[in-house]
Amino acid sequence: MAMAALRREGRRFAPLISPHPMAAIRSSIVPAEEQAPLGVRSISTQIVRNRMKSVKNIQKITKAMKMVAASKLRAIQAKAENSRGLWQPFTALLGDTPSVQVKKDVIVTISSDKGLCGGINSTSVKISKALNKLNSGPDKETKYVILGEKAKAQLIRDSKKDIVLVLTELQKNPLNYTQVSVLADDILKNVEFDALRIIFNKFQSVVAFLPTVSTVLSPEIVEREAESGGKLGELDSYEIEGGETKSEILQNLAEFQFSCVLFNAVLENACSEQGARMSAMDSSSRNAGDMLDRLTLTYNRTRQASITTELIEIISGASALEG
Repeated sequence: MAMAALRREGRRFAPLISPHPMAAIRSSIVPAEEQAPLGVRSISTQIVRNRMKSVKNIQKITKAMKMVAASKLRAIQAKAENSRGLWQPFTALLGDTPSVQVKKDVIVTISSDKGLCGGINSTSVKISKALNKLNSGPDKETKYVILGEKAKAQLIRDSKKDIVLVLTELQKNPLNYTQVSVLADDILKNVEFDALRIIFNKFQSVVAFLPTVSTVLSPEIVEREAESGGKLGELDSYEIEGGETKSEILQNLAEFQFSCVLFNAVLENACSEQGARMSAMDSSSRNAGDMLDRLTLTYNRTRQASITTELIEIISGASALEG
């Protein structure tokens, strides 16, 4: 009888003298999926609360950035729609002929100065590189003119020697034709070209933009194409009034065409930037909300686990004192 009583007492106190006394007791109370591995402490509720606070702050920032982008988009969109009527007459008169083969190509890549706007800048850079590769040849020369910090940061890595001009902080002040015409004049004075290929993102909607390439030919190339009877052959049918020669008129038309096309391209790209930023910030806000839900669930489970552990310790201590 003494041996039987000893065995009963031994089974009673076995969990308390085992190498992991709490593990045996906890396994019968706490579900297996909520238990931390042996030797690893459960995550602190304070850590989870701090993480939840950080995610909430990030969510507030992304929502505010979405509202700011929406406000800027409404202001720029009206200007962009009005600017489309500037370059359309030039397209009807001089055409937009990207297939014209020339020796000196200048690629004008338009991007944003700030990030957090999806992939619009990467798209412009990819098209610029593809166009450079397409127009490369033994007797051809291709250079870059960059508008915006983001395109500069990407193109300067492998095409630094081909960059002739970089212009940044375009949207530091509200965009207007006077500001863009000054930029166009700087480009025309500092760059020798036969064709200017302007790459930008044309705004379609808040969630959609279309990568676009507009071509502006130099007066010499326009005159050559007109004389050869190509797509610009109809220019000879126009009568010239006044004392200006045909070359002077083509020079003035080319400069005005470039400033109008550049003005529209900058506005269209700015609209696409704000639309893409709205979409990116909306997606970030939703992701922060999902993460907050998961952290709340983790916090509740951790808090319940800590309460359960404290109860187990109290019960086991009371049982040991009673025994």
